[in-house]
Amino acid sequence: MNTTKHETEILADEKIPTIEIIREFDAAPEQLFRAHVDPELYAQWVGPRSLTTRVTKWDARTGGAWAFANDRDGEEIASFYGSFHEVRTNERIVWTFTYEGMPDGVALETLTFEELEGGRTRLRVLSVVQDFESRAAMLSSGMDVGVTEGFEKLDELLAKGV
Repeated sequence: MNTTKHETEILADEKIPTIEIIREFDAAPEQLFRAHVDPELYAQWVGPRSLTTRVTKWDARTGGAWAFANDRDGEEIASFYGSFHEVRTNERIVWTFTYEGMPDGVALETLTFEELEGGRTRLRVLSVVQDFESRAAMLSSGMDVGVTEGFEKLDELLAKGV
């Protein structure tokens, strides 16, 4: 399978406190979905290249919960947790996403896996946060680097036929 470099769009609506991430992948929805619900695969690609991810809890089903920590040189630098509100195989995931350092800043995220021609998929992630201040903090946290590098690692993983 040939892999094309795809751009990651990160959009912030002026009127509502949301962040939308849009990215195409050279993989079928089934492959991309699996990379989001299989904890061993998820840990391999999520986040920036400078960090490793340790999944500490993972129950990828409607009503399940998840948690992971990011480490740099063996030291934990951030941890996150949430709940799976809806898991619809190969189509959609709705989950909460909380940074442990800001436990009141819960984001509700909806991921949709849109099948495209040629065995490709468009991933859309819509993140709704409490207020514009929370969104500004997320956008200024370096999340763009984590998202972009994470998706590049995901491309590499998918190219191996995962």
